[in-house]
Amino acid sequence: MRIKRTIDRIPGGMMLIPLLIGAVIRTIFPQLADNTVFQSSFSGGLMTGSSALLAAFYICLGSTIEFKAAGYILKKGFALWIGKIALAAIIGLLIKFLAPDQNHMFLGLSALAIVAAFSDSNGGMYMALMGQFSKRPEDVAAYSIMSLESGPFFTMLILGVAGLATFPVMGFVFALLPLIIGMILGNLDVDMKKFLGQGQGVLIPMFALALGFGINLKNVVTAGMSGVLLGLAVVVITGIVLFLLDKLTGGSGLAGMAAATTAGNAAAVPVAVAALYAGYKGIAATATVQVAAAVIVTSILVPIITAWYSKRVERREKAVAKQHMTT
Repeated sequence: MRIKRTIDRIPGGMMLIPLLIGAVIRTIFPQLADNTVFQSSFSGGLMTGSSALLAAFYICLGSTIEFKAAGYILKKGFALWIGKIALAAIIGLLIKFLAPDQNHMFLGLSALAIVAAFSDSNGGMYMALMGQFSKRPEDVAAYSIMSLESGPFFTMLILGVAGLATFPVMGFVFALLPLIIGMILGNLDVDMKKFLGQGQGVLIPMFALALGFGINLKNVVTAGMSGVLLGLAVVVITGIVLFLLDKLTGGSGLAGMAAATTAGNAAAVPVAVAALYAGYKGIAATATVQVAAAVIVTSILVPIITAWYSKRVERREKAVAKQHMTT
């Protein structure tokens, strides 16, 4: 059976197929996530261990990056991070201006749901897509900077309740540590660079499966069209902005497209914000479901779009190389 060859024919298949398998398992057997026997098993470790798998991926990735590339990583990471946060802030202000009611409702979506969905990218998916399609490992490493957007802090800041959370500086340090370890090993020893570098491709479907297990497809139906609309808006609007920023920082636009997602942990942000700001308690539950739907929609669409654009970039590069050879 030609399983790998078949998966490779699907846009973003090595990321998308395991992700969908994980989501289908979670949707059919939602009780598995709370089953202590399953959690303590090797199967449970694989399905729920996305953080550990991503840490291993970061070490393998870091081993392929030379120290001189650190400047590019910082430039790319900060550009995409600031672009994501600034865009969410602008949209939040527009909603407040266009729909100045208590919960700033707009097209059935609250400012809480929109800002939460727009301000946090799916880091696992970004790294998987860049690991599969980008020819520069530095593009993958840029998420070490973008990880600053994770959690409720910037959502609360944008919504005007800043000061109710503390910035997790050590969390940022710990997020960078696996990458730094990999970089040190790879730069000190060429054999370690070759050995660890081979692990990137293997780990992508592994943590894609774990990421998918965190998604219940029923949330799309529950959220209705408002949640689907939110997901589509994240893909289109952030996709355009981040694509342009990626181009301005010397990229092909591929990294910007791969970052046009909503992180799975963004679904927990509305409840966290409502716990600290009473004005959003009445809409927190609805916002949670809408953001969860946006996570699913972006998780399906972004790999397909990124894979399609990757092929365009590859064809363009081949055409340019062929033209240079004939001149």
